[in-house]
Amino acid sequence: MSADATQPASTGAAAPGPLAGLLVADFSRILAGPYATMLLADLGAEVVKVEGPSGDDTRTWQPPVREGVSTYYMGVNRNKRSVALNLADEADAGAARELARRADVVVENFKPGGLARFGLDYDSVAATNPGVVYASISGFGSGPKGAPLPGYDLIVQAISGFMSLTGDTDGAPYRGGVALFDVMAGLHATIGVLSAINHRHATGQGQHIEVNLLSSALSGLVNQTSAYVAGDVVPFRMGNSHPSLFPYEPLPCSDGDLIITAGNNGQFRRLVEVLGVPELADDPRFSRNEDRTANRDELRPLLVERLRTRSKQEWFRDIIGAGVPCGPINTIDQGVAFAEEVGLDPVVRVGEGDAAVPSVRNPITFSVTPPAYRLPPPDLDEHGAEVRRWLAAPEESR
Repeated sequence: MSADATQPASTGAAAPGPLAGLLVADFSRILAGPYATMLLADLGAEVVKVEGPSGDDTRTWQPPVREGVSTYYMGVNRNKRSVALNLADEADAGAARELARRADVVVENFKPGGLARFGLDYDSVAATNPGVVYASISGFGSGPKGAPLPGYDLIVQAISGFMSLTGDTDGAPYRGGVALFDVMAGLHATIGVLSAINHRHATGQGQHIEVNLLSSALSGLVNQTSAYVAGDVVPFRMGNSHPSLFPYEPLPCSDGDLIITAGNNGQFRRLVEVLGVPELADDPRFSRNEDRTANRDELRPLLVERLRTRSKQEWFRDIIGAGVPCGPINTIDQGVAFAEEVGLDPVVRVGEGDAAVPSVRNPITFSVTPPAYRLPPPDLDEHGAEVRRWLAAPEESR
């Protein structure tokens, strides 16, 4: 089911991406859903962002701002068209239903069941659009106990156990520096949508996808949740240390810390050779990873003694040159600069001329159908008149 003939007219010049022709009705807001739909839009999908009269919450999440617009909002809403619809108004709700009827994909993150009263839940949409791929993102699932719970990333960081792992060993639990489970749920939703699209290509059958932040968190905690469910071990905070590897943490040089991650015996041998203490690789206390992990309190000061003799940049150059993973602890601007230095071109400009907006490049590289950056993050209802005209017009044949 292609939406080519029934999408709003495209603006901006861009080569078709791998998802060109796919129409996405985006009823999501804040982060998880908008991140997922932005990724789909980068890859060529036509995304219509449906906002309430006051707009996506993140429009007001400021500072920081760029020309008065929240950079939080800007970070996950490029390549979309915005239409403001008041779902409590029957005419607007009817327009929303027509958009969902024409869409290949619907993405929403209302509380489970919250769209049913507008005829925009999966069953209602699928009744007139049986091939729709409908993705629902929630905090704790759609079951009777999880559905009423509000789903905010920080709450899930706490409830999932993530915060119990983050911070100094003897300090307070800390949240991550970004809403990582919102992002992870957005990625899981994107994977689900693409999988369901592939299934629909094969069978013609649409389906309902559900993703929740808590399940994404427990999956994303990988070795830590596995430690409990498979090994009956409850992980605990270790500061910057790793429970199963050493060295795998910041270690102090003469002017600051350097992250060193010697993940196997060969890397450890190369590390101690660069540090000028090759005998440590054959020391029975440190010759195997499990020995180094068990005896980290003895090994750490021996490494630090050598590292403190030079700067972190000097050691970085030599250690990375020996094939041992390491890196300085950067600020965000330094991280972007490093990505530029190694040729990743992390910043793209979306839009034309002086109005172009800097944005972070989509991380996926394609050899044939690359991501495209067609539209800057839209103003509230910027494309409202265009979308309403399109929805009011007779639908052309698909």
